[in-house]
Amino acid sequence: MAVTVDIKELLEAGVHFGHKTSRWHPKMAPYIHSKRQESHIIDLVKTVEGLEAALPFLTKVAASGKQVLFVGTKKQAKDVVRLAAEKINQPYVTERWVGGMLTNVATVAQQVKKLKDLESRMNSGDLEKRYNKLEVQRFQEEIDELNIKYGGIKDLNGKPGAVVVIDVMTDANAIKEAKTLGVPVVGLVDTNVDPTPIDYVIPGNDDAIKGIQLLLDYFTAAVAEGAGSAKQEEK
Repeated sequence: MAVTVDIKELLEAGVHFGHKTSRWHPKMAPYIHSKRQESHIIDLVKTVEGLEAALPFLTKVAASGKQVLFVGTKKQAKDVVRLAAEKINQPYVTERWVGGMLTNVATVAQQVKKLKDLESRMNSGDLEKRYNKLEVQRFQEEIDELNIKYGGIKDLNGKPGAVVVIDVMTDANAIKEAKTLGVPVVGLVDTNVDPTPIDYVIPGNDDAIKGIQLLLDYFTAAVAEGAGSAKQEEK
C-alpha cells in the first residue's frame, strides 16, 4: 500500500514557510507560491508532487534490498533524523559528515572495523582483563569518539541505494559524494538554496522540527514498506 501524502498535514506542520525574500535562490522560483510580508511561501502542491515522486522511489530502493542513508547534521534535525533512521534499521549521519564517507570506502571501512572490534572486546570483558582501569577508560573514550563519527554507518553495506538529506546547504558535501557515485538524492529544499543537484526535490521548510518530523514519517514509511516486501520475497 503506497504512502498517502496529506497536503493539510503539510500545511499544519508549517512546511510552506520559506526564508526571507532577500535570501531566496532564483532557481527555487518554480516552487514558490507567493510572498507574505518579508518571506516566501512555498507551493505545497509542488511539495506533494515531489513526495509523490520520491516516496515510490524510496520504496523501490528498499524493496531491491538496498539501504537508504539518512543525513541531517544541523542542530535541530539531528535527533529526529537519528531516531527515524534507527526505527527502520537504516544507516544515518547526524553528527558531522566526515569527508570521504561514501567516496573513500577503504578508510571509512577501516575505522568502522576498528570501532566494531573495540566494542566487541569491551563487551566481552577482554579489555578489562588485559588493561588497567585508566587504559580501559581511554578505550571507552575512543569508542565514544568513533561512534560519534561512524556509529550511524556501522551497518552500511557498501554504496547506498539512495541518500535522504534534510538540509541541502548544511550537508552539501554528502550530496557531492552521492553525485560522484551516481547515488540518487532526495532532498528537503528550502527557498534559499539551489535545487539543481537534487534528484528528488521536496520543497519545504528545513528549519521547523514539526515539518521535518512529518516528512521523515513519510520517508520512513516508504522505506519500511519496501523493506517489508523485500523480506516477504526472501521467504
